[in-house]
Amino acid sequence: MYEYEIQQYRSAELIRRADEARLAREAVRARRAARREARHGAAEAESHTPRRQRRPRFARVA
Repeated sequence: MYEYEIQQYRSAELIRRADEARLAREAVRARRAARREARHGAAEAESHTPRRQRRPRFARVA
């Protein structure tokens, strides 16, 4: 009987840990989605502003 109780306790603990990990993953996903949405909205709002070129126009002087 004692081993059965230990097994039940371990099973419940694993389930609790899995639930906590699932909640943490969902929170990370939600934060990423919110950042992505904010970035997407900001890109639309600032799309009319001129952007700086990614690469310099001329090569560097040695």
